[in-house]
Order: sequence, then structure tokens, then C-alpha cells
Amino acid sequence: MKLPLVPGNRLELLDSGAAYFPRLIEALDAARSEVFLETYIYADDATGARVTEALGTAARRGVRVHITIDGFGARDMPLRFRDELAAAGATLLVYRPPLWWQPVRGLRRMHRKIAVVDGAVAFVGGINIIDDWNTPNEVPPRYDYSVRIEGPAVMQIAAAARHLWSVVSLTTFRRRTLPPPLPPPAAAGTVAACLLTRDNLAHRRDIEDAYLDAIRAARRDVLLAIAYFLPSTGMLAALGDAARRGVRVRVMLQGSSDHALLKRASEALYRRALAAGVTLVEYRKSFLHTKVGVVDDNWATVGSSNLDPFSLLLSREANVVVIDTGFAATLRASIDAAIAAGGREVTLADVAKAPWHLRLTQWAAYRFARLVIDWLNLARKN
Repeated sequence: MKLPLVPGNRLELLDSGAAYFPRLIEALDAARSEVFLETYIYADDATGARVTEALGTAARRGVRVHITIDGFGARDMPLRFRDELAAAGATLLVYRPPLWWQPVRGLRRMHRKIAVVDGAVAFVGGINIIDDWNTPNEVPPRYDYSVRIEGPAVMQIAAAARHLWSVVSLTTFRRRTLPPPLPPPAAAGTVAACLLTRDNLAHRRDIEDAYLDAIRAARRDVLLAIAYFLPSTGMLAALGDAARRGVRVRVMLQGSSDHALLKRASEALYRRALAAGVTLVEYRKSFLHTKVGVVDDNWATVGSSNLDPFSLLLSREANVVVIDTGFAATLRASIDAAIAAGGREVTLADVAKAPWHLRLTQWAAYRFARLVIDWLNLARKN
């Protein structure tokens, strides 16, 4: 696919919430015109309170604050946060509140993590509104990424945020008219970048196709750090083909997971991937939530999309693709440091010595996942 790249951007890689939230709140504190924020999870913790306060303060000084949360992922967002935002004049919309009699609807989620401030600064990544230390099984801190963007690519991100806001607004039967878009930002750097989204209409495969094109064109190195990894047969074949032609292919996955079914289903693919020459590393230091990749010297992506059925077939996702040697090197070095600090390589010997009941569980989880994938593909076509 042809990427809608635009030059002239400045990007800053933000490693986990410890780097992301200070920069986000700094941007919110400087906002003068409008803010769009999208998140899958909006947690009842200290970080949720800080972001709520910053959004409310911006709204009280006259900034138009638009917040979109997912109806399932943010179902535990506390009422006091909603009341505080409403009292300040911010507007909050809920994407697809789940309905028990529509299971497919309940699975189609808004999984994007986007913020746009004054049409001039944007953030895209995998970090929800949740504290790094608010982790499953009390294993701190969460490992994730976002990227801060200035320059013409912000216009693409702002347009995507405005579009989703308008779509969700219509579903509430209370159309809220947005003012005209702000002027496009001037060039701020030298990096070429673009936003790719996934939806259930015109952009079903954009993110997956971008990954596939990059992997198929790889000549030296593919490095992925993906929290939930249950790729399509085409993606798995592309990784294996790259490894067989001499490309160094590494995939870092969760060592422990909050979704046991997906973890076991993913493990069922280990033997095939390892036999093809793919290096698999499980991150054991803490909870891995990343969705990033680097290919060769200059291709990189940071975003919300996992390589699993929920991201690739159902959810609204958003990834930034970057073509720049400096950014790619920075991201690769960060992932390599995480592997050194908390990664454990999985070998064919590890797979072979797994007990029979674990192998049976992995096989059953994978077969169940494949049935769900086939059902979802059928449902989309009908």
C-alpha cells in the first residue's frame, strides 16, 4: 500500500506513562482552542485524576474539550470524573456501550489512544489513561510507548479525531457541530510520518498491510514488541519468509498476560515461528503493553494495534508510521534495552519440554481462537 506520508515533522518517543503523562499534561495546560482525547481505558487512579483535572482546567478557561472513551474498556471510569468534566464544560462521548444481545457489537471497540491539542501537537500510542503502576497482579511498572508529534502529520491525526467525534456524536442522536478545523501546522522538523487507522469500513487492513509491506521488503532486521500476538496466517508466513531469507526477525511478547486464552493461543504458534527462524522473547520484568515495530534502518511504527484478531478484525485502532533513521534507531535501542533488562528467549527445547496438559491447553485455545476468527470474518461479510 502507498503510505500517506507527510514530511516536516518532529517526533519524540515517550517510554511508558512516566514520560507520556507529563508531556500530555504540559500540552493540556498550554491549550488555547481545542482538545480531542480518545482512550480505551480511563482508570480510577492518580493518573486518571491528574488528567481529569488538566482537562477540566482547560475547559474552564474556554478551551473546547472533546473526550471519547470506549463503552467497554472505560466502563469503570468513576462517576466523579465524569461529573467533574461536565461541570467544567468538557464534553464526553461513549463509543458503543455494550449491549448483551449484540455480542459482535460488544466486541467492536474503540481501542485508539490519541490526543490532539490546538491542532498543533498530537500524541499517538498504546498508553491508556492509567498509571504505570496500576498493573495486573500488582507487577509494576507497565511497559508501553507513545509518540509526541509536531508538524503537518498532526493535521491527519486531528482529522481522524474530529471524524470519530462526529460519528459517535451522531449515534447519541445529539449531533454536536464542530467548528471548522484549525489551520494546518507549519513544518517543525525533518521526519516523514503518517497516521494509519483501522475501522470496519474503508480502512479494515491499512495497519496490517503496512506491517506486511515492511516485513516483506525487509533486508536486515525486523523487531516487533507486541502485547497480544495472534497474527494472521499471512503475517506469520511473512515473518517466516523474512527469517528464511536471512533477515534477523525478533518478536517480543508478554511473559505473563491478563488474557489467558490469547496467551495460550499465541503459545500454540511458537513451534512454527521458531522452526522458521523467528526469535521469540518473552518479557518477564513487568506487564508488557506495547504495540510497536522497527524494520531495517528507517521504518518504525507506534500505536494501539496489536497483531491479534481483536485489533485486526474488530477494533478501531491508530498507528503512526515513521520513515526516519533517527527515530527508528531510538525505538530499536529502547526495545533492545527492554529485552536485555527483562526478556527471556524462548527456544524449541522449551517448547518440546512443555507438559502434555499445557500443550493440549494451547492447542484448544488456538482452535477456539481460529473458530472465533472464522466466525468474525463471516459476520463481517454478511
